[in-house]
Amino acid sequence: MKAVILRELGGPESLAYEEAPDPEPGPGETLVRLRAAALNRRDVFVTRGLYPGARSEALPVIPGSDGSGEVVAHGSDGAGGLPPEGSEVVINPALYWGDDERIPGRDYRILGLPDDGTFAQLVKVPSENVFEKPAHLTHEQAAAVPLAALTAYRALVTRGNLQPGETVVIPGVGGGVATFLVQLASALGGRVFVTSSSAEKVEKAKELGAEGGVTYEDENWSRTLREMTGGVDLSVDSVGGEIFDALLALARPGSRIVTFGATASPKVSLTMPRVFLKQLDVLGTAMGTNREFEAMLKLYSEKGLEPLLDRTFPLEETTAAMNHMEEGSGMGKIVLEIPS
Repeated sequence: MKAVILRELGGPESLAYEEAPDPEPGPGETLVRLRAAALNRRDVFVTRGLYPGARSEALPVIPGSDGSGEVVAHGSDGAGGLPPEGSEVVINPALYWGDDERIPGRDYRILGLPDDGTFAQLVKVPSENVFEKPAHLTHEQAAAVPLAALTAYRALVTRGNLQPGETVVIPGVGGGVATFLVQLASALGGRVFVTSSSAEKVEKAKELGAEGGVTYEDENWSRTLREMTGGVDLSVDSVGGEIFDALLALARPGSRIVTFGATASPKVSLTMPRVFLKQLDVLGTAMGTNREFEAMLKLYSEKGLEPLLDRTFPLEETTAAMNHMEEGSGMGKIVLEIPS
């Protein structure tokens, strides 16, 4: 099969498009012929050795967490109820979560490191992580969904307990997960507001269901946002840094802040009385379970939702796709087209 392989750390330029052995599904595994894959920032971090476990001794590896395609075969002990051969499927990249839905277990990992991932014509994954593709989505659209939409769904529903009519703020709406947060929060009945460095991205967020938003060009953006929202019931943050303290100021008493990233800075200066005097809940989250993944796909099917796509690159141009991601000029998911 053709695959993109990382043999040494050094950034996207270290990736090579070459022949690789076809994987064979073992017990409890399913082999999927991929039609499309999608990028996440995790993939870039892996190439630079900036992701946990991304060390030279873990190489070579085929990166990639997101993918959609057709079932080729199940392992010899394939149980009943699995999608039959030829079924169009999408993969949950959160592998071996475990029995405790609150937190992942010791064997938990994300597809694409240490396990070979989706930047290839074929991939083998645990059969329990293979789900029927929503019929209204193309393979390119379905491939864009898994990691980001699962993260967004758990943040909003399981951790954030979003209720219809509540006001939601999503900072940094240019990011991949943030677009899914806007779309899903709106579909779940939330009043969604966003922040961004770009007025164009705020307008794009409105097309996804946001009611309004502000840009950081407004020096008083936090005050402007308070006037727009009247106070916030739920903030879902991947930015961190100074933005996080601003979210505390915007929060209504008894409201929630869910965090899953820190692109601005991993260290945050907080005005602590805002947390305890307002009786706030600050909740961490990352990825999600198979049950949440299935519920997220059901929501996409019931609401007819379609993810926002930025650009599509052929698999052999994965390096160029990653460089485009790092430029940060686009909005939505970057997709890789897998050759037949």
